Amino acid sequence: MRSLILGILVVWSPAAFGEDPKVVYKEKTEIDFEALELEGELVKPQGALVLERKKANFNPLIKLRKDFTIEINKSTTEIQ
Repeated sequence: MRSLILGILVVWSPAAFGEDPKVVYKEKTEIDFEALELEGELVKPQGALVLERKKANFNPLIKLRKDFTIEINKSTTEIQ
């Protein structure tokens, strides 16, 4: 009889149906550090190392042209 009741409870448990148990968290958690006494030593590097960053060089995707004389000459022949 006990095994029958135990079997029914296992089959009908929420885990058997894939349901996750609901977890409830507190809305606010407070941690009090007033009672703690921290001792230590501030450690700094002995020297300062400053590296100057180089400007990045990119290959230009657009070639800037100084003049458009070839296109201007072609356009005059199209007008006539």
